[in-house]
Amino acid sequence: MLSPAAAAAVRAAAGSLPAVRCVHGRLLKEGLAIHPPSPTLLVSAYAKSGLLPDARRLFDETPHRDLPLYSSLLAAVSHSATPSLTLPILRRMISDDALRPDHFVLASLAATAAKLRSLSFGRQLHAHFVASPYSGDDVVKSSLIDMYCKCGMPEDARKVFDSIGMKNSVVWTAMVSGYASNGRTDEALELFQSMPGRSLFTWTALISGFVKGRQLHGFAMRLGFPSSMIIGNALVDMYSKCSDIHSAREVFEGIAVRDVISWTTIVVGEAQHGRAEEVFSLYDRMVRAGVKPNEVTFVGLIYACSHAGLVQKGRQLFNSMKQEYGINPRLQHYTCYLDLLSRSGYLSEAEELITTMPYEPDEATWGALLSACKKHNDSQMCLRVAGNLLELRPKDPSTYILLSNVYAVNGKWDSVSKVRKLMAEMEIRKEPGYSWTEAGKEFRLFHAGEVPLDLREEITDFSCRIGLRRCARGVMSLILVL
Repeated sequence: MLSPAAAAAVRAAAGSLPAVRCVHGRLLKEGLAIHPPSPTLLVSAYAKSGLLPDARRLFDETPHRDLPLYSSLLAAVSHSATPSLTLPILRRMISDDALRPDHFVLASLAATAAKLRSLSFGRQLHAHFVASPYSGDDVVKSSLIDMYCKCGMPEDARKVFDSIGMKNSVVWTAMVSGYASNGRTDEALELFQSMPGRSLFTWTALISGFVKGRQLHGFAMRLGFPSSMIIGNALVDMYSKCSDIHSAREVFEGIAVRDVISWTTIVVGEAQHGRAEEVFSLYDRMVRAGVKPNEVTFVGLIYACSHAGLVQKGRQLFNSMKQEYGINPRLQHYTCYLDLLSRSGYLSEAEELITTMPYEPDEATWGALLSACKKHNDSQMCLRVAGNLLELRPKDPSTYILLSNVYAVNGKWDSVSKVRKLMAEMEIRKEPGYSWTEAGKEFRLFHAGEVPLDLREEITDFSCRIGLRRCARGVMSLILVL
């Protein structure tokens, strides 16, 4: 039987790969790794450390799989990049181990339906929930609200919302966000105003859900929150994500009292817009104001260095995390720092970093290095890195395209064939790129390689005119040279 201290150690290790593996090894030595609740706790810890394949491997190796173990794995998979994998796990749970879903499993399945935007699966799940012994569970109902909203069915979400007796802030926030994200402005504001208490999360949900953020900004001003830190932080984040960094900065400067979230939000926003000079100016102000940066602050700072090619500055910031602020760099920090070194041509240093860091490199990390190797024409490192990346069995279609191109450039046609075969086996297809533009009061979506029938003649005529102008400019340039 696992002691409370050992269980606490597993939970504390979550998020750190070396710590999880150390605790797992200790439990194996003591013969406790396969006894409940060890597998459940370890699966959850591996998943929280970003190692879903390890969690899945441990799950497969467990001889006696119970409902808590399934619940732990399903929760991890439902929030991963491959939520569709919950379905074969569910089938295995019901057919192989003769287990019925409990309220924890049902909540994870609702999250899966929401992420997949699968209304049919969501409705089947809802019907099963209503007929189950857990039909009164508010956590599942909250997940169903989120699912219906993300599937574009706020009316169904409201029916579930109204069926909840004691509504907590999570349920209120889910419904407000659902109305806002589905363009139901009046209902969102009406529900928001009737809430018994409004938290930062509710404000953020409302702001993030609205397409017209300025409308909500004015609404907040009318309610008397012109310099509120909580609302200001949410507005800064909203404007940054809407590519209006100038408005974000204006709101930030108007916040009367700023906390670390205020500074970090604007730093990350400026970094994402490639404004490195503004990022470091803000960071200097932040430090002078006596505000201690957090983990997210450093993500923004190193990201800014990466896109500005400031290698020495990036090194200094990366080292200062631990030395000056006692912050242990996480995988995201290593990935940003690796991207900085790779983009700037420091490939050997980048490879050494990826092989010595205390985290297992993921698909994005190896992919960033491989792109840089390809860009800088380092053939030997390209093939070395490609081999490591291929071992991970990537999920992103663009990764397979990159691998195929790298092998083709280096004449490794057998490897090209292997990559193509893997893509076919995993049914991976490259999603076509698209762009959209505003024309009057309408928005038009254009997919790569497609021309809308109703605009074909206009686009063709426009292209011809552009082509003629370029041809004329070319002739004039030739005349001038002669």
